[in-house]
Amino acid sequence: MNLSKENLPVVIVIEDDLYMQGILSQCLSDSFSPVLFENGMDAFAWLQEGNIPDIIISDLNTPLLNGIQFLEQVRSSGFFNSIPVIILSGVENTDTRIKCLEAGADDFIVKPFNPRELEARLRIILKRSGKLAIN
Repeated sequence: MNLSKENLPVVIVIEDDLYMQGILSQCLSDSFSPVLFENGMDAFAWLQEGNIPDIIISDLNTPLLNGIQFLEQVRSSGFFNSIPVIILSGVENTDTRIKCLEAGADDFIVKPFNPRELEARLRIILKRSGKLAIN
């Protein structure tokens, strides 16, 4: 697929670990246009400036506004509540996953993750939401 960067789906990535930011940026940059933030507060401010991504990936444990708090802000907004959100976390317990899904997450992915699986999940959610043409 030979798409210009302007035609790629925009993905907000909220991740405070610089190493993980690099991994996510590298694995997403061929098929998506990632926009990186170290915390949910900066990402939400970017949204409020009128930027609407196609999908959001948020780490669960980020400073200033953690993944659940960010998700709650997005879901309570009339402007942003339809943007798909995937929570990414090193926490594997079922209660945390359920809490995130009940708060409105579209998916929950445990670190470490397979980059191909992450891309597949992104594509599935984007297709289902009508933001990516089905090939």
